[in-house]
Amino acid sequence: MSKCIKRLITEYGVSHFVSGMALGVDIWAAEAVLSLKGEFPHITLEAALPCETQAVKWNSQSRERYYQILSKCDKQTLVHARYTPTCMQDRNQYMVDSSYYIIAVWDGSASGTQNTIKYALSKEKFVICIDPVENKIKRL
Repeated sequence: MSKCIKRLITEYGVSHFVSGMALGVDIWAAEAVLSLKGEFPHITLEAALPCETQAVKWNSQSRERYYQILSKCDKQTLVHARYTPTCMQDRNQYMVDSSYYIIAVWDGSASGTQNTIKYALSKEKFVICIDPVENKIKRL
């Protein structure tokens, strides 16, 4: 992930990154961007939050990590004030609509990530897909 992010910075001039701040890859990617700020101080990180209560049911360690990252973000965008059945997908669409390059970690299964990749491709975005099973990176 860090390699992809660094390549986007150095080869494509990307300076703004958006994370959906979900448990797992989103949190890891946000931390990767923050760790690269020392080397690339001009880059920014935006947290795209589906709703105010995204982390309310997480364990205390995950919530602490989440709020620590949020405190270091350059921008926070709240897509919905309250949880709705579509807030996660709306957040994903916001991220795609706000970006030209998309990095997705996807194992090929039917999921929200799959839906987001399809949406990004329909919007003619540059999608980099990391397959966590085969540990391969490809452009879709």
